[in-house]
Amino acid sequence: MNINNSISKYDWQYLITGFFLISVFIFTDLIGVIDKEYFYFIPRLISNQPHRIFTSILIHADLNHLLSNLGGIIITRNFLMRLGIESRFFYLKFILICSFFNFFIIWVYERILSYFNIFPNYAVLGFSGIIYALFGFLLLTSFYGKKYFLGKQIGFNSNFEVQKMSKTICILGLIFSFFPGVSLLGHLTGFIAGCFLFLI
Repeated sequence: MNINNSISKYDWQYLITGFFLISVFIFTDLIGVIDKEYFYFIPRLISNQPHRIFTSILIHADLNHLLSNLGGIIITRNFLMRLGIESRFFYLKFILICSFFNFFIIWVYERILSYFNIFPNYAVLGFSGIIYALFGFLLLTSFYGKKYFLGKQIGFNSNFEVQKMSKTICILGLIFSFFPGVSLLGHLTGFIAGCFLFLI
């Protein structure tokens, strides 16, 4: 379908997302005027520095990390077009709400660990949690369709092609999440958050 590769009135959402990610990378990694350690998601610091819930998705470990997530934005944009997106704000709303859900799932996970006197010390960064949330959301949408999100029309239809591609990407992504230096927790919580957001 030609519409999937043409410019759409909904594309500003993906462009502004990519622009922010690239801009933050320039200021943190290339110019070095911002110390990205102030933006990591570090659970023990969240109560005093809640901004990290949102800023952690804007920073990346290196250029490869950034490029892989920009690729994820392109792929999810293509899937959303194939599903028949009819919302100018869905992508940005999803990112904002998903940031909260990711944090909540990680919080529950940590409360469970603390019950067993396990207190992990880690930092999470990057947009991949949001990308995995979108893949979880899109996978379920490709099966069942979804006409509304938070009371607003989004117009998604089921799509067998997207379903096949989403399943493949989710399986490969899960395998990739076990590689050294990759946040399995960030990817899993993102996927779970995306599936939950499909249900509301």
